[in-house]
Amino acid sequence: MYALVDCNNFYASCERVFNPNLHDKPIAILSNNDGCVISRSDQAKILGLPMGAPIFKWDGFCKANGIKVLSSNYPLYGDMSSRVMTILEQFTPDVEVYSIDEAFLEFKGFNDYDFTDYGMQIRERILKWTGIPTCVGIAPTKALSKVANKIARKFPEKKGVCVIDSEEKRIKALKWINIEDVWGIGRGLQKRLKAKGCKKAYDFTQLPDNWVRKNFAITGWKLKKDLEGISKLKLDEIQTKRAIATTRSFEYTYSDIDNIKERISTFATSCAEKLRKQGSRCNLVYVLLSSDRHKKELGYHKTSRVVSLLHPTDSSLIISKVAVTAVTQMFKTGIKYKRAGVIVMGLVPTDNYQLQLFEHENPKHKPLMQTIDKLNEKYADYKVKLGNQDLKRTWKMRQERLSPRYTTNINDIIVVK
Repeated sequence: MYALVDCNNFYASCERVFNPNLHDKPIAILSNNDGCVISRSDQAKILGLPMGAPIFKWDGFCKANGIKVLSSNYPLYGDMSSRVMTILEQFTPDVEVYSIDEAFLEFKGFNDYDFTDYGMQIRERILKWTGIPTCVGIAPTKALSKVANKIARKFPEKKGVCVIDSEEKRIKALKWINIEDVWGIGRGLQKRLKAKGCKKAYDFTQLPDNWVRKNFAITGWKLKKDLEGISKLKLDEIQTKRAIATTRSFEYTYSDIDNIKERISTFATSCAEKLRKQGSRCNLVYVLLSSDRHKKELGYHKTSRVVSLLHPTDSSLIISKVAVTAVTQMFKTGIKYKRAGVIVMGLVPTDNYQLQLFEHENPKHKPLMQTIDKLNEKYADYKVKLGNQDLKRTWKMRQERLSPRYTTNINDIIVVK
């Protein structure tokens, strides 16, 4: 059996844990630089605040309807997510962290368990230990556990837990859920399935296997079998990224190359750190740069460049040097730039990649990067940086509505009066 544990309105729930005044109040969380709405509480959804709403257009609506608007507090959300996932590991060793607020669990050897009761235990422990409300869907496959989770969330009488453990329950659930709400059914697949007469998930399972495999390849066929109760989508305990990106909008626009080179070096270094943490090296470095697309009257310029490396690397020195050289060549004088980024691609495992006969990385880079990573991990905010980075500067977004970082900054810890 599999379970899908999903935190309800996760960002809003994290804010409510430390600010009881927000309980049962409508909440909206904004994207980077306080741009658009990326998360809403149920109360905000009922009031009609749409996902992705630009806050400069909807600020008046939020004030008129008493919607509390907050900046994204990623350190808080990340720490609370880590706490939830740690609790889940107490219920089974087989856990796949699917996103910041979702995880799949696999129950091997749990044949005699009452899964409704076990789901309740999971939900109650997370709520008691973290204050985060969750819903738990349990079923014989991953796809069906997703369906069960939606049912648990939709119907209050389920008390946050739904178990699909019989053929009757499976068919009833598939006849209830719309095809567009099925996990793994994207927009392109939706159109093709609806053209075939599939309105519900059950309709999809009635299509011939050969037709599904021919038109939707192996992935579509595996999803169909999963919905039929035959497990084909297994747990991914370790998900290795195929590309790693650090892209940001600047707090202000920059028209000087020195500021942009410093930012690009910082982004490149961040990508290199993530590469080493994942145990990968990159073959390609993709650099992008653009001005504000909303202010084209000031001169619009959007450009990018891909650089092929002579050998795979995870060295901050090499990746930063390549990225800075690329952005220097892309830069245009007189343009006010608003956004930049670095993406490393063509990733290969650190312990398994093609060596070159004549070109190789400086052997001093590996121990140097290991030392830098250890120091940065130990001293956190007091980071060791490259010479072309600003030692006093950290990445700062526009966060005018930011709540305290209750669990990750000692200066923001709750004071009991």
